[in-house]
This record gives sequence, C-alpha cells and structure tokens, in this order.
Amino acid sequence: MRILLDTHVLLWALQEPAKLSAPSRAAIASRENELLVSAATAWEIATKFRLGRLPSAAVIVQDYAAVISRLGAQHLAVEPAHALLAGGIAWEHRDPFDRMLAAQSLLEGVPLASADPVFATLPGIRVLWNDESS
Repeated sequence: MRILLDTHVLLWALQEPAKLSAPSRAAIASRENELLVSAATAWEIATKFRLGRLPSAAVIVQDYAAVISRLGAQHLAVEPAHALLAGGIAWEHRDPFDRMLAAQSLLEGVPLASADPVFATLPGIRVLWNDESS
C-alpha cells in the first residue's frame, strides 16, 4: 500500500513515535508499504522552523533528503494537477499545506496518514489513523 504522510505524522515518526496511533505506527514500520512525503511537507517544516515554531526540526531541515531516505520514504513532487486541485477544491479549510496534502492524496489515490480531524470534512479522502480501513 502507498501511504502519504501528513507533516505531523512524519515528525512523530522521526522524533516521537509514541504519539503515532498503532495502525499508523505499524503501517510506517512495514516495509511492504511505500511511504510518500510531499514536497509541501518540506516547505511546511522549513517554514515553521524559520518562524521558530518547530525548533526540534533543525536536523530534519539541514539533512532533509537523508532523513527521508533513512525512514524508507519516497519524495512526492508537487505537480501542476496537485496545485490546481489544492487551490480549487471546494473545501472550507484554508491551510495551504493541508489543502496540498489532500489534493495529492485524492489525485494519487492514496490514504493520508493523519491525526488531523479536518480531513474527515473532505469527501473522498481516505485517512489512515485509528482504523486502517478509514
């Protein structure tokens, strides 16, 4: 199964795995799954680090590609179709990072590993957190 990781899920997997739900932790640990990390996640982490809201991410920002590789994840580029859907999707949520992750999840046909309940308000998105069949 291919799984797109929300930014907080990536950070928890790297720094605080106890915060992950059991299904998410198992899915991330399984080498049978292909983990995807969006370019939007790199942007979000770098932005929050620069603003001082994520000081623990210094190592991640400094060696992002190696950190993602050690996790066994693949980079997911932001394509024009992702950007168009993220900007145009009829969804009240305004966070640009979440909108991009939602668009990528929908267009790539992959579940999004996220603890954020806001994704439940978007029809068609599959969220992996408490129940792998969500």
